[in-house]
Amino acid sequence: MLLVIALIGIFLIWIFWSSIIGAGFQPTSRKLVKQMLDMAEVGPDDIVYDLGSGDGRIVINAVKKYNAKAVGLEADPSRVFWSRLVITLSGIGNRAKIIWGNFFNQDISEATVVTLFLSDTANQKLKSKFIKELKPGTKIVSYVWKFKGWQPVKVDETEEIYLYVMGQSNLSLKNHNIRYY
Repeated sequence: MLLVIALIGIFLIWIFWSSIIGAGFQPTSRKLVKQMLDMAEVGPDDIVYDLGSGDGRIVINAVKKYNAKAVGLEADPSRVFWSRLVITLSGIGNRAKIIWGNFFNQDISEATVVTLFLSDTANQKLKSKFIKELKPGTKIVSYVWKFKGWQPVKVDETEEIYLYVMGQSNLSLKNHNIRYY
């Protein structure tokens, strides 16, 4: 009986681990991945960081379709294993990698684009990390969740995709032009 309880506990921790530190796993559709990367105008000179990269679909698409370099940060070891396997089998390991760990504890300063679909709480906690680590001009694309007090520079209201730019979105909100899609 004790073994059954222990196994159930381990299973629940495995399922909810990513929720505990950022957000639960909910894959972003391929259509939305494309829209997020298009909104950020990702190109060959970009280094895309996907926080909570799940199965690696944003990382893989950024490399294969936009010729960018990409890094995924994921806390769930099974998703890290899966996405690393797909990257290896796709032959893009020289431009893509997945790091196992808590994105709050990882250095993201080389990013030119950051993508995320986390939670409202995680987004608000990330603001100070972004201010500290991201260079002016770095683009942040958030699906569903906004950054309170920051002004997006582009918005797709239908799909709930918000583009922020460091040095613009997190500063004065006066005379700010938002482009809606």
